[in-house]
Amino acid sequence: MNWKFRTRPEIFRALACTLFAVLLGGRASLAADNIASHPGKSAPWVATWGAAMLRSNHGAPDFSGETLRQIVHVSVGGDQTRVWFSNRFGREPLRIGSAHVALSAQGSSIIDGSDRELTFDHLTSIVIPPGATVVSDPVALRVPAFANLAISTYFPGMALASTEHTMALTTSYAAGGNHVDAAQLDPAGATENAWYFLSGVDVYAPHDSAVVAFGDSITDGWRSTADQNRRWPDDLATRLAAAPNTAKAGVLGVVNSGISGNRVLLDGAGPNALARFDADVLARSNARYLIVMESVNDIGRYARDHQPYGNLAQRLESGLAQMAVQAHQHGIAVFAATLTPYKGCSYYSPEGEVVRRQLNQWIRTSDVFDGVVDFAKATRDPQHPLRFLPEYDSGDHLHPNDAGFKAMAAAIDLNLFTKSPSK
Repeated sequence: MNWKFRTRPEIFRALACTLFAVLLGGRASLAADNIASHPGKSAPWVATWGAAMLRSNHGAPDFSGETLRQIVHVSVGGDQTRVWFSNRFGREPLRIGSAHVALSAQGSSIIDGSDRELTFDHLTSIVIPPGATVVSDPVALRVPAFANLAISTYFPGMALASTEHTMALTTSYAAGGNHVDAAQLDPAGATENAWYFLSGVDVYAPHDSAVVAFGDSITDGWRSTADQNRRWPDDLATRLAAAPNTAKAGVLGVVNSGISGNRVLLDGAGPNALARFDADVLARSNARYLIVMESVNDIGRYARDHQPYGNLAQRLESGLAQMAVQAHQHGIAVFAATLTPYKGCSYYSPEGEVVRRQLNQWIRTSDVFDGVVDFAKATRDPQHPLRFLPEYDSGDHLHPNDAGFKAMAAAIDLNLFTKSPSK
């Protein structure tokens, strides 16, 4: 600061501003610490649905001049809702001309009287910069627990969908022109099996909180029945709502942040797990718990790729430990899940199996986490423990079927969700 050219009143004003900034910074820091330490007490907004975004790698579809009606299945309910839109992997600004949310009926139809216009800082349209994520203003809409929502978005300009969640296992709909408030889109119109630009839904639910399920295709629900919401995080949400202890504790929202093909250590199907951790876990509204199950794709590709970076098991342990440290910093309790069997699948190898067993043993015995979910024990064949139990195997010897996903959810001790983080 150059004091030579300042008058005495200017100096006093500068000192006062500096002192005020220091005091305000201290208070802001204290408030931030309070929020991180007590997430359940700090915010009435709870994530009820979410999807992890990745860059389109198969040719981005073009929704220019079209309405996209996307269907999502929520977990916890509330009297108000707001919607998150992402242009995370876009290279150009994305203009949303108008957007609506409604309770979904069958197909592209919406329930009469439930349609609500979404606004952004009280405006009906918004331009999302490249790499950015935005949230709508709250809208008064009573969302029942486990309802399906229809979120309709009209793109008046260029809208190449480079930001998506590839394997939605849910049918959505597209039509030319602006039809965000239509009771039903043209039944003969285009259908989509991915989510585009849509990354989350919150509800106003004071005293409730959310669980984030973070992982790869097994968490994403690949090979579960489409349009039936039979992934293990879906089954977990049903159990949490039905159990008196967790309902009383206000642990009801479940966000699925799985990406099929994702890895901990390298990019591929989406950014690597550590690179996407902030957006897909820490940024979720009122997340209080995290279940992380990821590493099988690193292990499965180990025999083929031979990553030249040292001991794979140790590197995976370090990656999972980093997630725990960062989540704890935000007041989130972390439960690590053991990796399910994969012998017989296309990328199985004896070397990879050694790494899987080492990692599972470390997860079971480490003091890094607040708890352990033993998915391996819940799904393995007791007679052939390196393989899935046949009635839980979808047929590819890597992914569970609907019964297997239900068994995984049933293996989670719900008492874990009545405790605060211990780290």
